Amino acid sequence: MTGVIVVIFVLSALLILMACVKADRVRSWRASLNPSAPDIPDAGFTVARLILVVMAVVGVVIAFQGIAAEDNGGWSDDELTSAVEGATDALDGSFTYGGPLEDDTPADFGGEYARKVEDEVVEHGGGDAPQFGVDAALTDKTSEQARYRITANGAGASFCMHVQRTHAGYIETVVPGLSGDAGAVKQPKYTFGVSTRAGEC
Repeated sequence: MTGVIVVIFVLSALLILMACVKADRVRSWRASLNPSAPDIPDAGFTVARLILVVMAVVGVVIAFQGIAAEDNGGWSDDELTSAVEGATDALDGSFTYGGPLEDDTPADFGGEYARKVEDEVVEHGGGDAPQFGVDAALTDKTSEQARYRITANGAGASFCMHVQRTHAGYIETVVPGLSGDAGAVKQPKYTFGVSTRAGEC
């Protein structure tokens, strides 16, 4: 995208330069190529200059729109820092329940939780931060803890998020449609401790 914007600015500058060329110079150059060609009236040069200037202005406007679009499509270091801090606060202390038969089942750190981290960072971006472009790459995991390298398109900063899952007991619930002891089940409860530091994992 940056390369296209630069090309548009260069072409716009060339159009302005062409508009500044004197009519006599153009006439002499044209006569050297085709001496029998009819002379170009001054009005023709005026119209040509106007067209060249308008094309240059349109090119500059398009280039600045491209710069604005590129800025809106990328994260700044400050935006990513704020978003990661907000995501860390939101995830730290959060909890989930496992199914009755899922006691001690390893957490899905490589799938569901990684997407949750990305979603939380995007949600806490705020302001002009894009609603996409965040990556939470799993760098290390066990059954109960994981580390993610968090980056975002356009930002030079990266962060290392550490997530620790803890089995925090059980909750008792009832299976719909059953009553008494037959319907009573226990679901494991898991809490997540989350911390983040700047830099690589």
